[in-house]
Amino acid sequence: MPTALIADDEPLLAASLAERLQALWPELQIVAVVKNGLEAVAEINRKQPDFVFLDIRMPGLNGLQVASTLHHARVVFVTAFDEYAISAFENAALDYLLKPVGDERLAQCVARLQRENKPSVDFGALISRLQKEPPGLAWLTVGLGDVTRLVAVDEVLFFQSADKYTEVVTPHERHLIRTSLKELLPQLNPKSFAQVHRAYIVNLHVVMRIERDLLGRQKIELKNSSHSLPLSRSFAAQFRQM
Repeated sequence: MPTALIADDEPLLAASLAERLQALWPELQIVAVVKNGLEAVAEINRKQPDFVFLDIRMPGLNGLQVASTLHHARVVFVTAFDEYAISAFENAALDYLLKPVGDERLAQCVARLQRENKPSVDFGALISRLQKEPPGLAWLTVGLGDVTRLVAVDEVLFFQSADKYTEVVTPHERHLIRTSLKELLPQLNPKSFAQVHRAYIVNLHVVMRIERDLLGRQKIELKNSSHSLPLSRSFAAQFRQM
């Protein structure tokens, strides 16, 4: 039975990754989930996992330093920063995943890992297996300067287009992410989020009612919020079916 260790100083992201890996590859046994590089080295030496999923920026030892100590375990880096890619592959990484990791990208990674143990992989079956699980992002990584934070997708009221960025609006905060609405929509659970205007995606669970003015224009009122969003005609029919 293949085994894996996950090292990430963000416990929620680590738990989410473990859950999604189990959905894609039920035979994979997660033998340890640790929060820093020193714990990672100790547990790797103790448990001898086949695969190690390493965040790069961690306390103690960073992911690259941990990888440099490995002799047998195969490494996948999972990070929010793309500037370490060259160093990662110099450390013989099997893959390099950028957070937030989409379902299809993670499935591609699992297929690559399975090729280490099997002659062929049914990639379509992997995607289908993951899609049987509740789809969609669980967490967003947002940043301001050197500070990185996690925002639970369920807490988001709506997403608003902002040029090449998207504004993430929660009950108490606003954040910008470097992802367009077009790129974001396929990553969201369609049972929870719907596009209602070319510039807006709304959390369906916070929709209170839809109002129409004298000119026939529609707007969406949200629960416990002063925000109201336009509902364009091109999305209205789809919205009513949800």
